[in-house]
Amino acid sequence: MKKVKTFLILLCAGMAATYAQDDRVQNPNTAAKGGFQFTTVLNAEAMPVKSQGRSGTCWSYSGTSFLESEMIKAGKKPVDLSEMFVVRNEYIEKAKMYVRMHGALDYGQGGELHDVINLYRKYGAAPYSVYTGLHYGTKTNQFAEFAAILKGFLQAVVEDKNARLSTAWLPAFTKVVDSYLGKFPKTFTYKGKTYTPKSFAREVVGLNPDDYIEFTSWESEPKWKPVLLAVPDNWSYDKAWNVPFEDMTRIVDQALHKGYTVGWATDVSELGFSRKKGIAYVPDKAAADMTFKEKIARFNEPKKERETTAEMRQRAFDDYETTDDHGMQIVGLARDQNGKAYYRVKNSWGPKKGRQGYWYVTKDYFRYKTTAFLLNKKALSKAVRKRIENYKPYGV
Repeated sequence: MKKVKTFLILLCAGMAATYAQDDRVQNPNTAAKGGFQFTTVLNAEAMPVKSQGRSGTCWSYSGTSFLESEMIKAGKKPVDLSEMFVVRNEYIEKAKMYVRMHGALDYGQGGELHDVINLYRKYGAAPYSVYTGLHYGTKTNQFAEFAAILKGFLQAVVEDKNARLSTAWLPAFTKVVDSYLGKFPKTFTYKGKTYTPKSFAREVVGLNPDDYIEFTSWESEPKWKPVLLAVPDNWSYDKAWNVPFEDMTRIVDQALHKGYTVGWATDVSELGFSRKKGIAYVPDKAAADMTFKEKIARFNEPKKERETTAEMRQRAFDDYETTDDHGMQIVGLARDQNGKAYYRVKNSWGPKKGRQGYWYVTKDYFRYKTTAFLLNKKALSKAVRKRIENYKPYGV
């Protein structure tokens, strides 16, 4: 595998802690720099760019931002939702699964976009003002110590020195999580009214978790059927709808044209992904075939791009070249000065990374490096929705 564990943590932690002084700033306009000139074609509304700090919680930041945009699309006044409320609940649910699986599960900081929906369904939601998740003496997320303690605790549990599990491990584990992130808010006051997390989700957020669907695309699996999302962070073993390679961008484009945003899980540790310039494309040459000058200049201006195929996508995944290491939110479409189409993508690395917190990603990069994407079923075309609704599992 070309990406060692430490490198992946840095990627999903956003390399953003240096710039996390104020992660709730005004939503930026497009900035042209580095030889790229972008014109917005369409743009769905999203809340301000935030920073996940030094934590591997991109999945929660992108998924929570997606829900905030869903509130806007539904005509509701958006709420600055708490990402750490989601993280707190995930780490406890994932711990239960880790112990049930005798430790044969990746217990890291990461997660998937569908986790945000699943946890919203089970636990509800809380505003950031109620649950910041900062109970350990820092002003931004700093997860190194926290994550190491959780993993060490669980490893001790599954070693099972007493031959059977005690009844104390889960309450004790929960207290560790709550010591860092804060206790579960059974009730809280928001704008003068008292809520539980579930009543807040129902009455204020007002979104139906059944409205959301996740997609992927693999040549190794049957098309137009739910398949296991085979990535390590899929601790809940959720399935995603497997669609043909060429339908990936069609589904996303249809959603954007209807005013919806899209949650996006992808690989960002690529030669064609720039954390500094806020650009992602598929270089025409492999790294081994580039000169030093070509590598240095690859983000100076729009370059020729390699056309990707379904076979290339599958091979990159099977060879561990494509890994599931970051989550973001696709909020719009743009074109560069040559007329090439890009997705406008909201990141969680703070407003000083990329292009004021946003990235411009070509459709070939999206098709090549996506592991999964999440959207509202209402954003689907009639043909796609009918195909999904008419699906019958084997034996039914």
